[in-house]
Amino acid sequence: MTEYWLISAPGDKTCQQTWETLNNLTSRQHTLSVNYKFAIPDLKVGTLDQLVGLSDDLGKLDSYVESVTRKVSNYLGEVLEDQRDKLAENLLANGSDLASYLTRFQWDIAKYPIKQSLRNISDIISKQVSQIDSDLKTKSAPYNSLKTSLQSIERKQTGSLLTRNVADLVKKDHFILDSEYLTTVLVVVPKVNFGDWNAKYEKLTEMVVPRSRDRKSVV
Repeated sequence: MTEYWLISAPGDKTCQQTWETLNNLTSRQHTLSVNYKFAIPDLKVGTLDQLVGLSDDLGKLDSYVESVTRKVSNYLGEVLEDQRDKLAENLLANGSDLASYLTRFQWDIAKYPIKQSLRNISDIISKQVSQIDSDLKTKSAPYNSLKTSLQSIERKQTGSLLTRNVADLVKKDHFILDSEYLTTVLVVVPKVNFGDWNAKYEKLTEMVVPRSRDRKSVV
């Protein structure tokens, strides 16, 4: 998997000079990396006090955005199931694959106006991510419910006899019907314990009909 680093380098006289110096040292001379510009417009920085007050909130927002992003990725992986290897093809940002989105990043001025303060922009991002999280919960609920139901059906069909539906394992003639004195009891016995069960079942309680057991083997 390709690893991406977001680097902020000390400035020269111009941003272009900084870019050329960094690119020359890391890419052309030493082949340490392939570099791309991550264009960020000039934002309203505000005062030092405002930046200090915002720094803690930005750390929390960063963790929250990462949490929701991972949640979306994990959920999409679950939905793809056997095609999970195609997860990267289906994870898109603004219609582009993640690698293209990062290496060709463009600031969306319509969504995040650069004339707004950093506090307002962070609030916009927080609200949008919160809406994504809420939409994911709403849309995933029916899927999770259906998945749980399917798993329950599978357990009843292929799981232990303690949870399986035995309707396809026993027949009507296995039961004594319309009797005032007799009733049929279904008992699940592990194969390794069958000998012990067969030797003792007649004495487990009163009124057991001797030699009445009928064995039904299940794989």
